[in-house]
Amino acid sequence: MAETGAPALPPMPPARSVLARAEHFVWLTARVLEQRLFAYLFRGGDAAPVMTALDAYRNPDGGYGHALEPVLRGPHSRQPHTAHALRVLDAVGRCGGRHIEHTCRYLTSVSAADGALPAPLTDRPAAKARPGTLAATGPVVGLLHRNGVWHAWLFRATEFCWRKVESLYTSDPREIHAAVAFLDSVPDRPRAEEAAARLGRLLRERHLAVLDPDDLPAGPPAGDERHYLPHDYARSPRSLARAWFTDTEMARSLDFLAGTQEEDGGWPVRPRPETEVALLEARPGTAISALRTLRAYGRPID
Repeated sequence: MAETGAPALPPMPPARSVLARAEHFVWLTARVLEQRLFAYLFRGGDAAPVMTALDAYRNPDGGYGHALEPVLRGPHSRQPHTAHALRVLDAVGRCGGRHIEHTCRYLTSVSAADGALPAPLTDRPAAKARPGTLAATGPVVGLLHRNGVWHAWLFRATEFCWRKVESLYTSDPREIHAAVAFLDSVPDRPRAEEAAARLGRLLRERHLAVLDPDDLPAGPPAGDERHYLPHDYARSPRSLARAWFTDTEMARSLDFLAGTQEEDGGWPVRPRPETEVALLEARPGTAISALRTLRAYGRPID
């Protein structure tokens, strides 16, 4: 008797477009959420199935868990899961409504005494004793502002981000990256542009970006070390960080991004997760992010 069910995907031909190779990879390896998100972003799919898939990770407290962020396992709401969910909602234009109100209540419940999100080690009440960080707070605040969300939590969190950004003299590229996510969307544009110009000078003075991919160290990074290239800071040409880099520097960075698509159609995850299951679940999201960046800069993907 012939087997029933969906037919198996054929082997991927060697010479196909960047998008086609990535699509083959996503259908073979991704969770339902990333499959639906890929279909929405690149194949004209509907947002509703993305929302349905995302709701499976949602908890009654308004946060998200269940390994939505692959490096963190378990069912409990954690702020990295919730930040991941907000990025998905932003990607499909659904970052609003009552579910965002509930999510902001969750963010309030896990914030530190200074009103900001602490480093994402745990979301237990003990987190109240730890200070907020720009790395955890800036991207979330920026994303909510970009979608016109207003909630009481945002007032203190926004002021926290301004204080941190305007006093930032760090050698940690992760904080610069978070500052960009905040500045790209915060409503006070003149203030954001002034702050971004200062950070761009700081970045170049402190060598916080790898301007030539040939200068990347050989071998995998140690621990959670990550080397940021221009496209990592400026995910689209509309980002304030785009002005930090010359056309040549950005072109080299994008060439590197396109050239690191692997034989199976995916991209390497940087930094590499410690477990194989986390790596497997993270790679489709990394592929979608790479495709979005290349497309934003007008690079041919299809």
